[in-house]
Amino acid sequence: MIGTYILYYLASINAITFIVYGIDKLKAKNAKWRISEATLIFFAIIGGSIGAWLGLQVWRHKTQHKKFYIGIPVIIILQVVATIYVLTLIA
Repeated sequence: MIGTYILYYLASINAITFIVYGIDKLKAKNAKWRISEATLIFFAIIGGSIGAWLGLQVWRHKTQHKKFYIGIPVIIILQVVATIYVLTLIA
């Protein structure tokens, strides 16, 4: 039961993160107020790392920043391992 909620949360936060990266890219193109890098990383840390990685690829956004092109994959690996561990504990 709790595993289902975890998976719903991860699907939701990754979709939101992907959209946030797209919004920031659009704002960058239009020279408008931007979403801070700290906020973008925060979304990845709270579970949206796959959405962040997809945002990097699809929107071609933040691809020159080490904290994104190295940091996001590291966060993904840590989150996948943690998610598998938690799901096996509760199964």
